[in-house]
Amino acid sequence: MRILFFAVVSISINALFGYYVWRRLVHDTWLRRPLRAIATWAIVVGQLLVPATMAAARFGATALVNVLAWPAFLWMGLFGLTLVALLVVDLGRLVVFVGRRALRRPRLDLERRALLAKITGGAAVAVAAGEVAIGMRNALGDHEVVDVPVTLERLPAAFDGFTIVQITDIHVGLTVGEGFVADIVRRVNQLHPDLIVLTGDLVDGRVADIGSRLAPLADLVAPHGVYSITGNHEYYSGVDEWIAQLGLLGIPTLRNQRVEIARGGEHFYLAGIDDHGAADFGKGHGPNLAEALAGRDPARAVVLLAHQPRQVEVAARQDVCLQLSGHTHGGQIFPWNYFVYLQQPVVAGLARVGQTLVYVSCGTGYWGPPMRLGAPAEITRIVLESNSPEGERVA
Repeated sequence: MRILFFAVVSISINALFGYYVWRRLVHDTWLRRPLRAIATWAIVVGQLLVPATMAAARFGATALVNVLAWPAFLWMGLFGLTLVALLVVDLGRLVVFVGRRALRRPRLDLERRALLAKITGGAAVAVAAGEVAIGMRNALGDHEVVDVPVTLERLPAAFDGFTIVQITDIHVGLTVGEGFVADIVRRVNQLHPDLIVLTGDLVDGRVADIGSRLAPLADLVAPHGVYSITGNHEYYSGVDEWIAQLGLLGIPTLRNQRVEIARGGEHFYLAGIDDHGAADFGKGHGPNLAEALAGRDPARAVVLLAHQPRQVEVAARQDVCLQLSGHTHGGQIFPWNYFVYLQQPVVAGLARVGQTLVYVSCGTGYWGPPMRLGAPAEITRIVLESNSPEGERVA
């Protein structure tokens, strides 16, 4: 029932936005044939491409996904940015209209209104197209290495300068392939980290269809190991099969578990929990931080891997020192990032909730449109510091 409700709401919103853009760019501009028919069908087909692609991926039609994915998600990005530009323009037009009515100025005649609609509509599309070009360059270009020094309470001096490299939200499948993953692995290994963590949403697709694209992850090297946790998209794609696949690549998945990271006769705990919504998928899945930390030495620091930032609320009650999360993509495309705040307490960067620090990565890949605006893709290098007040930098 929940899936059906979500589908109905999504289709309704998709149709409403499509109608608005059609009306602004086609109806109100008095486009003539054949441009009117071409533009109308372009919007109709474009709005159907994304649900068709997702349905094909859901049912394992890999060949069809390979054909549809790039045009579908490029359209999604262009359409979304055009929609925002048109809404901004129309808000300005509304202000002018109200002002003219207040001053009792006559309304523009139909021809002038159509001309104005053409000018503003064309400008909106041009701006959106420019943003698409910039966004693609940001998403598909080199990853930024973000250094995040963090001072942790109860961290032994032996771990001063210890580095954890975080990879998250690659979303392999759809438009992200093996070459993209191989480039990430090369960049990460060049950093020579002490520990590597993968904080969920690595995939969008089934193991049978895209499992080979993650093969480069087997080449990740760190003296204290490579660990992963589940994100929500693993649960959409056959989570148990992906956990097994990562195991074959030498990457254990921490499912409400912890391990000791030892150095110089000292140690801290690295814990990992299931995604926030994992319990909805049954089969024993679901986050349980209390289970992960049961029997721990409270004098030892805890670094927690939790896919969604909102899981920090539980972490703060369990005296976790640092939580590493992803999920938000930093909003990925401005101004849609503001909607993420409706669900998550932190969208990007380092923050404090109670006595717990949480770092939220903007993500190493992308979902949907191969674009990033205002939230560059990142490989995160957490530098742990002991008894160094200058090390902590809260954004």
